[in-house]
Amino acid sequence: MASPVDQGDDLFESLQKTDEKKLEEKAKALAEKEAAYNEKAKQRLMDLIGSNSTLPVTISSIRLIGAKHTRRSFLDRLFNPILSANRDAPYTLSEALEQVGSAADRLRKFDIYHEGISMFVDRPSPTDPSSTPTDIDVYLQARERGRISLKTGTDLGNVEGSAYGELHWRNIFGGAESLNLNASAGTRTRSAYQATFDTPILSDPDKRVSVDALSSSTLKPWASHEEALKGAGLKYSWATKSGMKHQVGYTGIWRQVTGLAANASPSVRNDAGDSAKSSISHTWVADRRNHPFIPTRGYLMKTVSEIAGWGPLQGDVAFWKSELETSGAIPIPIPGIKGDSGVSLTGGLRAGMLYPLPLGFASTSQPSRINDRFQLGGPTDVRGFKIGGLGPRDGSDALGGDIFAAGSANLLIPFPRVGKDTPLRLQLFANAGRLLALKDRGGNTQKSVYNTIAQLGDSLPSMAAGFGVVYAHPVARFELNFSLPLVMRRGEETRKGLQFGVGINFL
Repeated sequence: MASPVDQGDDLFESLQKTDEKKLEEKAKALAEKEAAYNEKAKQRLMDLIGSNSTLPVTISSIRLIGAKHTRRSFLDRLFNPILSANRDAPYTLSEALEQVGSAADRLRKFDIYHEGISMFVDRPSPTDPSSTPTDIDVYLQARERGRISLKTGTDLGNVEGSAYGELHWRNIFGGAESLNLNASAGTRTRSAYQATFDTPILSDPDKRVSVDALSSSTLKPWASHEEALKGAGLKYSWATKSGMKHQVGYTGIWRQVTGLAANASPSVRNDAGDSAKSSISHTWVADRRNHPFIPTRGYLMKTVSEIAGWGPLQGDVAFWKSELETSGAIPIPIPGIKGDSGVSLTGGLRAGMLYPLPLGFASTSQPSRINDRFQLGGPTDVRGFKIGGLGPRDGSDALGGDIFAAGSANLLIPFPRVGKDTPLRLQLFANAGRLLALKDRGGNTQKSVYNTIAQLGDSLPSMAAGFGVVYAHPVARFELNFSLPLVMRRGEETRKGLQFGVGINFL
């Protein structure tokens, strides 16, 4: 017979033992119960709003809770236009909630708050003599993101390895201002430093002004030199209601072609030394793709235009440079698979032209420099060719060109047994391009441009095809391809076999 002491010990041990499975089941049941309660509360709120959607209300105040570092005057520009005191017509409840929800969406765009801005509605105190029966007070609850973040890492791709560091300071003066400091060093980009200050205009997240300064030194082995840059710029960006983005800016930059290799060609040596570029640019983007790296539907259109050295801009180079990029994707249905199969066919086209202009108020134009010409070829545009592998050459040096056109067709297929929801794809591709330099036509620049554009179609472009693997990382697209050049011109440098590329903008 067990003694009372033994029985007490057994009871104590049994109480200490924990059945983990029962605890998990209990926690799961509690979570399900809480989720069901929240869903019912949400549904009751929606029913209440639905049944009172036409109820006339006046917004007497909007308050943001949790914005300790955000300036009051910054928030007033967002909220004051919504207050009923600043409107002639009254709201219905649904209209009021829609307007406040739109203001919350604009707050999210500033990137100074965490996701999940909550909204609450309350009646003001009935003892307040200034309130009316239709008054409502709106409360927005937000959690500010960390003001300072530091990120370091390494990059590998495009025949370059590099290490970088980035310091980001948010909401500096309480009005969604930001300062970005970037520094990097690598095998090709010897050093690069950039500082960018960015601020919204009149509390509008779709209208921003930025000031930037940069200094870099980049090795360009395909043209036997190193390029050093120092400069600054001022940019104004805005977005339309339809989602199109614009940016205009001024850039003043000093360039130096230096560090010439022993076997540098006479053409590269002729452009060696210092030059100054003073330019105004405009960028327009319309992006309707459902994914920036592996789209299955939608299209992208982008234009970049730049004018340098003409009229009062001065500097010592003058030209008009324009570039067009367009791409589209369509889903490919597969028999036996319901809905979206994940297979897509994408196509892209890029073209550009550099038109020499008279410098300042002169009457004759100058030939373009190697700093300003287009380069074509490499893992992110015309695969199957080395970086700068297409176009005019002087010996082993790629000189770049003034006019180019390139296109690509890509079939993206989800990995078998992995599924379409993963960022991995098999790729079949064919791409082609041509890069040409303007020919001297007795000083007639316009005739030279027309003749060179006509020359783009007088024979087959340089062409390559192949297959590979695509991985869509959240910040970049990675490709490992096997390429086979099909058409090439004398002197062009091909890349048969494996080719690795990393970037955010692939052809």
